[in-house]
Amino acid sequence: MTAPDADPAPSPRGLSDRDRALLALERRSWAGPGAKERAIREELGISPVRYFQLLNALIEDERALREDPVTVNRLRRLRAARRERR
Repeated sequence: MTAPDADPAPSPRGLSDRDRALLALERRSWAGPGAKERAIREELGISPVRYFQLLNALIEDERALREDPVTVNRLRRLRAARRERR
């Protein structure tokens, strides 16, 4: 069995199941504070900090852009806007 934090092998489509799960979780809307963090821990078995580290690396991956361009481009825009505010 692989540790939840291990980098699983990519599927034939290019992204690993974990990478697809990160993008799927990011597409969802959240009812209130703490709901997303709870889902990260329960569904992915990782800490929210690790989730965001993996997600930031993932949105740089062209395979992720091909798989889910709407989500990846939205996340890239949000990250760029946060950087501009600094």
